[in-house]
Parts: sequence; structure tokens; C-alpha cells
Amino acid sequence: MTLSIQQGRADARPHALRFSLADARLRWRRGFALFLGLALAGQALAQEQPEEIDATVITAVQQSSPLTVVTDPRQPRQPVPASDAADYLKTIPGFSAVRNGGSNSDPVLRGMLGSRLNLRTNGGLMIGACPFRMDAPSSYISPETFDKLTVIKGPQTVLWGPGASAGTVLFEREPESFSELGGRLRGSVLAGSNGRFDKVLDGAVGGEQGYLRLVGNQAQADDYEDGSGNTLPSRWSKWNGDLALGWTPDADTLVELTAGRGNGEARYAGRGMDGSQFLRESLGLRFERNNISEVLDKLEAQVYYNYADHVMDNFRLRNPDPTSMMPMPMASAVDRRTLGGRVAATFKWTDVELVAGVDALRSEHRERSSRYDMISGTYTDADQFAWDKDAVFHSYGAFAESTWYLAPRNRAIAGARLDRSSAKDFRETTGMMAMPNPTAGETRADTLPSGFLRYEHDLAESPTTLYAGLGHVQRFPDYWELFSPKRGPASAANAFDGVKPEKTTQLDLGVQYSGENLEAWASGYLGQVRDYILFTYSPGMMGATSRAENIDARIMGGELGAAWRFAPNWRTDATLAYAWGKNSSDGKALPQMPPLEGRLGLTFEQGDWSAGALWRLVAAQNRVAEGQGNVVGQDFDKSAGFGVVSANAAYRLSKELKVSAGVDNLFDKTYAEHLNLAGDAGFGFPADPVAINEPGRTLWTRLDFSF
Repeated sequence: MTLSIQQGRADARPHALRFSLADARLRWRRGFALFLGLALAGQALAQEQPEEIDATVITAVQQSSPLTVVTDPRQPRQPVPASDAADYLKTIPGFSAVRNGGSNSDPVLRGMLGSRLNLRTNGGLMIGACPFRMDAPSSYISPETFDKLTVIKGPQTVLWGPGASAGTVLFEREPESFSELGGRLRGSVLAGSNGRFDKVLDGAVGGEQGYLRLVGNQAQADDYEDGSGNTLPSRWSKWNGDLALGWTPDADTLVELTAGRGNGEARYAGRGMDGSQFLRESLGLRFERNNISEVLDKLEAQVYYNYADHVMDNFRLRNPDPTSMMPMPMASAVDRRTLGGRVAATFKWTDVELVAGVDALRSEHRERSSRYDMISGTYTDADQFAWDKDAVFHSYGAFAESTWYLAPRNRAIAGARLDRSSAKDFRETTGMMAMPNPTAGETRADTLPSGFLRYEHDLAESPTTLYAGLGHVQRFPDYWELFSPKRGPASAANAFDGVKPEKTTQLDLGVQYSGENLEAWASGYLGQVRDYILFTYSPGMMGATSRAENIDARIMGGELGAAWRFAPNWRTDATLAYAWGKNSSDGKALPQMPPLEGRLGLTFEQGDWSAGALWRLVAAQNRVAEGQGNVVGQDFDKSAGFGVVSANAAYRLSKELKVSAGVDNLFDKTYAEHLNLAGDAGFGFPADPVAINEPGRTLWTRLDFSF
């Protein structure tokens, strides 16, 4: 398609895009309206009681067991319910996020980002396509459409793929179970300040032999105002629809086929381009068989396909900046096609449980860009050109993880995996000047081991568990570390040629207490990272350029928390998280480390009523390394501390209905997170980097239902 565009004005293309998104949403609504009728009819046939809704709003997530957090992402929580996985994860101690506006932040665990954090949905891997992680994997996840969230901190599992040096995050949908023909339906509707409007529907029908489940959501928000009343470019809109068809020929067998699709758009105060398309397509097939024999307890296998088609531009959601390096309309399209699979078997003996298996992955990345004729003023969109494949990644792994019950109160958990990872460079040229690529057609590959050993001991006189674990992970560089930097180490032709695999060795220590009215836990870690992959940014004629190179680093920190019911109707909870890092190669601070953060919550419950308050306290961050960071962001200044107070109330109208309301940032404070992108000059931000402020006072109301 060739269009004529006047300088500084959007063309007809945005309207066509919005109509296409609206048409997709309309089809989704019609399909779900039909399914809603089937679910309600099925519920009318069923005699089972509907799921009872909890009357509270969650203000803190506590650790469930050593280094593990398990929670229900469907429960309402404060701050305002998450727009994506990063928004949700940052409410868990140890997590933060690199902010760039209203949605699609990039999650950070203990100061570590990217493929150091293994983020999976239903066991599959959804990888974003943007070279600068505008569409981070977390941006394709709507937390409320999943049943269970599990976080395993540190290199303390080997079951879910390679490279998880920071931790593993699992968003899961559990199989349906119907003892007779019936159905169920649950969902929520939320409205809030700044045009926030969310809708979630989750319904299923089925019987003893199988089920059909459909989950969908649509959410949107306008630009928000900070505490000083300044409007920041941050509006976004997204929708998702997922289907699961399960066959359960007997109580121990499951075959499930899944399919999903979603899309959205978002504009960013902290980037020179916006995301005008976040198309997601997903397919999956899994098999589970339980209670096979006295020793072989479970066999599971799955194959999945995930596709991301992402479009970035500077004119659909904003006007091109005439003073920038991109004064004309420009668009870039990228896609990522990932195919993977996993087979695992669980064996059980009297004192030992073993999970062993293999997994594999292939991921292909492509790109194409628009063209603009300066003489005629003619714009040709990216979708009029052929795709150029620039990278293909492969990974093949074998793993085994065992739990050995040494004595009634002692356990040893150990795991090991071996991965063969490779990447091929298909780029013929690199850079804006289209210089020949010295590594064109080359393939690099490594065989990388990982493993861990953890010991857990339960005290005899107290519901307390002590634990210590030592883990080692060797991580193959990801797409963003091999292909996004403009340069690599000084001795290498480019990043693809010179960046080495990262090697993390980490000690985790902690204690877990679970009493009748008090739950408390503390975890700490100390790690050495050899060949840590660091980005260094420097100004250039065509804007900032990045170099990726390996350094040595030391990391340490920890989290602690407690939940105490000090009276029949009163509960308080508190969490604290701290992360520290040092560049051992030059003595500087390790960049992009979140500051000390604490949360204090107080909840009152009586019958069907509840009320709560949350006080979030964040310290100043003075340990920075200016001009250094990761592919997403860099340290550009120290940051001030802040405190934000939020409040909520909820009332359960019946077992099936609950209404909740809240106010975030009650005192309308003006503040900015330390992990942040600088405001873009195209939106009027100054040339000197300035962090993007967070929303001011935000009101929201939510209705939950379950039938």
C-alpha cells in the first residue's frame, strides 16, 4: 500500500488499523455471547455449587514455601489490577519493572532482566520480537485470564528450560473437571480513572469425558495524569481470546488442545516510536497420564507454537517529531515464530521423587521497514515489502530434578540439565549505512550445563523450615544481546561474534515460618556472575549507540515478609526487598538495580465486608552507573525515594458477586520509579534525561462474579 502523507499528520492507515481491531473485538464478543449462553445453560443443568468469591482485596503476596510464591492472579489486588504480567509481578517482593508509560513494562527480578527470567504460559515460551523489547514477553500476558501463578526465585529449578539464572515464572490454566454435564462462568468488570475499562470472561462447559473452555479479556486506558496534573502519553488498548478443548477419557488421562489470539496498541512517553500492533497467535497440545504404575507416577508431553507480529511507528499514535532523527513517518515490523516441545516423566519411590525429560525450541526472527520518498513525500508501509530473516535460534536440553526425603524433617532437592544452544546470523548488512555484515551466514553454538542442590530442614518444635541452596546456570546470549547492540566487545567483529555465554553461581539461604496466626519468611542470596552481559551507551551522530560486552559481577540481596492476624478481624502484612550489584571488572555499581522497597498493609474483615490500606515505601537509589544498563534501559541519574498510600474496600453481595473499590496514590503524590526510560523529546521532554512520572490519584471500581 502506498500513501501520501503530509508532514506531522497521521494518514488514513491508523483508522484502518483501529477498524480492524474493532472488527476483531466484535467477532470475539459475538463468539463469547454464544458461549455465554451455553455456559449458563450448562450451569442450569449442573447441581454443583458455584465457586465462592473471597471478600478481600490483596495488598501483599507472601512466599508459600522455600523460594516459591504461588498465588491466584484472578484475585483483585492493589494497586489497580494489572494491565500485563509485569504490572502484576511487581507486586511480589523482589520484582520491579522498567517503566516507559502506561503499559508493557519489562519485569525485573532481583535486578535481573531478559532471558535471565524464564517467563512461561502453560509451559510454552512466548518471545517478543522488538529489538529493544517494546513488546516484552510479559506484554502478551493478561494475568487475570490464568488460574495460577508460580514464581521460583533464583537458579533453583531446571524443569522449565535453559538460562533461568534470576528465576522462573509460570502462568498456568488448570484443566477443567466436571463430574456431570454442566458449566461455569466467572469474570470481572473494572472501571477507573484515566479511561480505564477492563472486561474479563472465563467460561467452561463439559462433563466426565471432556470440556470446552473459553477465556477472553478486553482492556484499555487513556493517557494518565501525574501527581502534578501533567498529562503523560501512555494510552493503550488490548484484547485476548483463548480456547481450550480437553478430552478426559478417564480420571487419570488428559489430552488438551489450546488456541489463542490477541492484539493491541500502546503509546510510550519514553520511546521514539509507539506500538501500533501486538498481534499474538498461539497453539498448543498437551498430554498427561497419571498413576501409570507403582514407580512411574506421571507422563506428560506438550508441543506449542507462539507467533508475535509487532509493528512500531511514529505517526499512528503521535505526530512525527520534526526536530528528531525521524522527522518523516516511519514504521518497522518485526515478527518472532517459536516452536517448542517438552516430554517429562515423574518417578516415585518410597523416599525419592524424580522428574526427568527433554525439551527443544526453535525460534525465528524477521523484520521489514517502511520507506519514505523525500522528494515526492510518498510513504510506503512496511507490509508492502517482503520479510527479511535475520536470526534463527535452536535449543535442545535434557533435565532431571529429584527430591530425596532423607528423614521425616529433612529433604534434599537437586537438579541438573545440559543444553545445546545455537544461533545463526542471516543479516547481509548491518547499521543504517547498510555496511556488509562480517558474520553473515555464520552459526555459533555452545553446550552449557546448569544445576542446583538445596537442603531443607523442618524444626521439630516449631512450624519452621530452614533451607540453603547452591545453583549454577550457564546462559546462552539471547536475541537482544546478540543482534540489538550496534557493537560488540572491542576484540570482536560485532556482538554476535564476541559476546560470551553468561555464567551465574548463586547461594540462596532462608527461613520459612507458618503458624496459625502468623506467617513469616526471609530469603537472601549471594552470587557471582562471570561474563555478565553489559550494555554501554554512548552518544553518536545518529543518536546513542550501544555496545554489548562481558564483565564480571557480584550480586546479593534478599526479601522478607510477614502476615499477622493480630485480632479476629484484623490482619497486617509487611514485605521488604533489596538488591545490590557490583561491576567487579571496574569497581562500579552494576546498573539497573532497583532500590530498597518496603510494603505495609492493614486489612479489616467482618462478615461480607473488608477494608484495607497499603503504604509503599521506596528508598533513594544513589548507586548508579550512568550510560550503562541493558537492551531496554540505562542508568541516567540517581533517583529520589518516595512513599505512596493506597486504600480499598470490598463487599460480597452474595457467594457469587463481589464489588470492590480503591484509590491508588491517595495523596496524589508526584514520583517516578528508578527503573525508567527517559521521556522522549517528541512529547516535549527536555534533552537532558528526565524520568517518566507515575500516575497521580487513581480511582477504580471492580465487580467480580462467579456462577
